[in-house]
Amino acid sequence: MSQAADPGGEARAGTASTRPTHSAEAARLMRLATYASVATAMVLIGVKLVAWLYTDSVSLLSTLIDSVLDALASIINLLAVRHALMPADREHRFGHGKAEPLAALGQATFISGSALFLVFEASHRLFTPAPIAHTGFGIGVMAFAIAVTFVLTRFQAYVVRKTGSIAIKADSLHYFGDLLVNGSVIVALLLVSQLGWDWADPVFGLGIAAYILYCAWRIARGAYDMLMDRELPDEDRQRIKDIVQAHPAVIGLHDLRTRASGRDTFIQIHLELDGEMTLLRSHEIADEVEARLHEAFPGAEVIIHQDPHGIEEPRARFA
Repeated sequence: MSQAADPGGEARAGTASTRPTHSAEAARLMRLATYASVATAMVLIGVKLVAWLYTDSVSLLSTLIDSVLDALASIINLLAVRHALMPADREHRFGHGKAEPLAALGQATFISGSALFLVFEASHRLFTPAPIAHTGFGIGVMAFAIAVTFVLTRFQAYVVRKTGSIAIKADSLHYFGDLLVNGSVIVALLLVSQLGWDWADPVFGLGIAAYILYCAWRIARGAYDMLMDRELPDEDRQRIKDIVQAHPAVIGLHDLRTRASGRDTFIQIHLELDGEMTLLRSHEIADEVEARLHEAFPGAEVIIHQDPHGIEEPRARFA
């Protein structure tokens, strides 16, 4: 058996697609992303509250509600990321990475709640239209919100590329949705102010609610897959097989099992080797394969078991 472990027990991340940075740098970036998210949400709550009170627009109300839920979700995210970054301990030998998908599920719940409230409010306004005042001020506020949110999402995208964090990715996903939401609010306000289409405001509100629910579903699906230890994507699994089979001493492989937990990636595999070779040589081969896997999946925890080729095991095999 050959196993890669962090001597200090620190949780580490790694997938082929994200190319994570060193664990200390990744942790720093993730913390910065959570602080930036909370700060952005708080600023937007303030300006959108003023804009809604000034205009009485249901579209603006929708984005205000969304920002309030964003703030709560981002605070939960901040606490979850701090917990996920804690090193492995005696009670949690595989680390605390699953705090991230739990936080993502919490975000999905908050986002769904805001969408359902918006459906109720927009439906009421659709049948009992109300005039919108000071649309120019509302448009200016939404333009400011778009600028601030765009900067945040670019930083979050950078952090996700460097760390592979599902919690930051979930946070980024709903803030990207906010960009589209804020843009649609501007369109709705323009239609009301320039063409007198009062129905445009609640209709756009309903469209926004539908998109928010879609974002919540995407976030929840990704978090559920991680909590249920879903295998890595097929392209990652095929890459693992290609790396293993490229070693000249490896005759075959079976029982490849993979999973992700927050930033951490786990790979387990059985190598089929010549049954006549020594235990020392089989161990050396396993170490060589492990090193190649670490090059492709930095920081992954790899467990390799060596089997004599041609010996059938009394259980089902998985490739």
